[in-house]
Amino acid sequence: MLPIQKRLSNFFYGILSLPSTALGFALSVQISALSWLLSTKYELAIDEIGLVWAAGPIAGIFGQIIFGVLSDRVWFWGGRRRPFIVIGGILAALSLLALPNLEIISSSLGLEGILGVAIAVALALDLSINVGFNPTRSIIADVTPEGAERTKGFTYMQTISGTFGMMAYVIGAVLDKYWLIYIGAGLVLLFTVIPPFFIEEPRDFEEEADEEKESGGWLESLMAIRPLWGFLIYALYRIPVRIFEWEINNYYVEYLCVGLTAFLIIQTLLQKEEGKPLAVASRIGFQKVLAAHSFTWIGVQTMFIYMFAFLQYRLPDLDNDGVGRVIDISFLVLNGIAALLPAFLLEPLTRRIGRVRTHLICVGIMTIGYLGLWLIGTSANMIYLLMVVIGIGWAATISLVFAIMSQKVEAKKMGLYMGLFNLSVVLPQLVASLGIGEFLKEADDKSLTFLICAVCLGVSTLAWSLVKENEEEVSIR
Repeated sequence: MLPIQKRLSNFFYGILSLPSTALGFALSVQISALSWLLSTKYELAIDEIGLVWAAGPIAGIFGQIIFGVLSDRVWFWGGRRRPFIVIGGILAALSLLALPNLEIISSSLGLEGILGVAIAVALALDLSINVGFNPTRSIIADVTPEGAERTKGFTYMQTISGTFGMMAYVIGAVLDKYWLIYIGAGLVLLFTVIPPFFIEEPRDFEEEADEEKESGGWLESLMAIRPLWGFLIYALYRIPVRIFEWEINNYYVEYLCVGLTAFLIIQTLLQKEEGKPLAVASRIGFQKVLAAHSFTWIGVQTMFIYMFAFLQYRLPDLDNDGVGRVIDISFLVLNGIAALLPAFLLEPLTRRIGRVRTHLICVGIMTIGYLGLWLIGTSANMIYLLMVVIGIGWAATISLVFAIMSQKVEAKKMGLYMGLFNLSVVLPQLVASLGIGEFLKEADDKSLTFLICAVCLGVSTLAWSLVKENEEEVSIR
């Protein structure tokens, strides 16, 4: 073990953050370039773009759980998480290189349409990111002690990742999307192949493998994500309907999913953890985090996918390049705030009032920002200003939640539960990609995009107010 790891020095936290930074950068490239490319270069309709984006959550449903479990149980190349980080990074870099070359791939395969190829490439990219993203976060929990040091690990991760994410949007705005894609591929390769070999992983979970096998397997996992069953049923129903273009003349399944989701989430949030056995209380705590976090991601993903449609509606004088530039600057501001706040403001604040309370405040502020975009987001400068407000919630969403969640589960199953936790991201993303995409296609007023975001973040804020704070994590000064 390197001395910097023994001391948990700031330099070590920096190295520890680079693999997650790499895959976060790949995600920033996707956010910046994918919808823009599909809309301008390949001229896909808004619902077709939503379908392409749905490929990512589909990959996440299976990828993060499967690779999370595997990364809990295997050991090769001198690590548990290391192989998946390296392999995921290499595949993600190759997938990025395919994004601007969809027509070449299509013609080489003898295909006429571009939609199927776009879906396949998006699926490959997201599956690659999912191979590595779970282990990049799990390794932080593996090598840092519970409490303040682990919170520091995740906030450093977001500060460094957010800084590079900010650079992605600078590159996209100042140069162009193509430079961004090619630079991104190189950076992803560099940051995922080298840093993992400077991190020594613990092997002391292996003797617990027999106990893991007796713990319920897939049934245990299914029960753990109970608040998300409505989202899961919707995904299993809507994906084949959309892909095979089945004609459905009613919304009975959608109504069922809405009702089931409301019932299960309310029931979960109202459960009491006090007086329960530790395992039961931990499961309830984990489920409450899933319930609260899921609505955050419906709003966030709606912003990422349909920002271009909102801008085309609100700023009709902009050409395609102008829309792309406003998107890049908007997300540059968003990620700039998300880079600065976690280590310098949020982490110190969590020591005083706790992680959950800090996160609750940030999500509430994000709700206000989305309402502002819907009501007064009528110029580029106003949009940039409101992105500062939204960035406060974004900073907490991609840093504090992982620290909160990691305290609710067993260390030996961190990979599994990171994967299950990711379902509170990818299943709501499918709602944004499929359901909200079809709604916005029919809506004349595309500014409704941010009303939807505001409603979802408002529900999430209310849900987080019912999540229990672990009092031992709070240090009132």
